[in-house]
Amino acid sequence: VLWAVFHLTEELGFRKSLDALPDADYKHLCGDMNRVYSQLARQWLGYMEHSKGSYPYLFSLALRTNPFNRIASPVVRE
Repeated sequence: VLWAVFHLTEELGFRKSLDALPDADYKHLCGDMNRVYSQLARQWLGYMEHSKGSYPYLFSLALRTNPFNRIASPVVRE
């Protein structure tokens, strides 16, 4: 995961602008972003699985602030 994140960070940092990128470069960056996203998603799911059984209070907060839910909220609702 870290290598993928560091690679994407370097790729983005070397570009002066992300406006008007050639199509091939845009596709390359999309591939890098998809790699990071999918690896982070797997890590998060593993964390959720572990915390659900071992740390239900951490699981509850993580579920309520789910990064994959645009309307997630830490507020506890009935």
